[in-house]
Amino acid sequence: MISFLVRTLNVFSKFSLAVTIGAGLVSGDALAQQATPSPGSAKAIFGAVTLPTQGPPQSLGFYAKGCLSGAEALPADGPTWQAMRLSRNRRWGRPEMIGLLERLSRDAAKYDGWPGILVGDISQPRGGPMFNGHASHQIGLDADVWLTPMPSRALTTAERETLPFTSMLAKDKFLTINDKVWTPEHARLLMRAASYPEVERIFVNPAIKKKMCDTWTGDRTNLGKLRPEYGHDSHFHIRLRCPAGSANCKPQAPVAAGDGCDKSLAWWFTPAPWAKPKPSTKPPAKPREVMVSDLPKACQTVLNEPSVASARAATFGAKAAAATAATGALPVSSADTGSTPPDSIPQQ
Repeated sequence: MISFLVRTLNVFSKFSLAVTIGAGLVSGDALAQQATPSPGSAKAIFGAVTLPTQGPPQSLGFYAKGCLSGAEALPADGPTWQAMRLSRNRRWGRPEMIGLLERLSRDAAKYDGWPGILVGDISQPRGGPMFNGHASHQIGLDADVWLTPMPSRALTTAERETLPFTSMLAKDKFLTINDKVWTPEHARLLMRAASYPEVERIFVNPAIKKKMCDTWTGDRTNLGKLRPEYGHDSHFHIRLRCPAGSANCKPQAPVAAGDGCDKSLAWWFTPAPWAKPKPSTKPPAKPREVMVSDLPKACQTVLNEPSVASARAATFGAKAAAATAATGALPVSSADTGSTPPDSIPQQ
């Protein structure tokens, strides 16, 4: 399979558009930027809400068409994580997602030589469509993790807004990893994230997927969770499955069996994904903005529900701390559960 991919890549390198495409498909804030949404659109309405609803967490709808109630925020700082781009107010998610990010950061630091994670966008306070940057991240079950390791000091607020992304791609080659930037620790971090059963898929740049297919020598059971997708060369996108009992959460089709190092990956290294659409005699229709009425009906109710008292009150761990104070019981931190190192993540 690897040799097939190499031959395919060599053939495609002859296309004159290769370098242009490779240069254009960088991740980060440059991807999926849109014009300011119109007042009254779902993006404008959900993007203006600053606090989540009260009550238990609910994911309503699909990852790219839904909303979120009862969200909790990832603390801006932790021993092994820091939240980035704080001005976006997108560090909200279901408690399952926030707990997963904390656990990943801790396990990667303890077992994989990764000093800590920088966390990008999760969801807005009530989910829903965002002003820019994403089509998904709408129901609290998606999160972006930078492929830049956390520095040894706390970043300032200004630094968190301006710190540049580091692409894993070579600048002068099409879909090729820059081996001066990529490390074995990157590979271990990805496989650590894929090892958790609640993680359904992880989106990475096709070049990163190919690199993992070519070089990962450990247990490949969870390698199929790494899904190739354009962009995602300076961060990876974690997606959790709908939690048990989430009747209103619309699941995605399961990942196909196997490690994904097959023709589905080879396709990304052919002209097909990058071909220009065939010319049409009809003028293209102007895209219609998504309205709240296009989302599940319950999303209007989510917008109308009362807010929590403050962001601090809805930050992950605050409810447990309040219960501890009320009962005098010893707190159970998310950092104290499920921390045994999976055997499937060898120290390569």
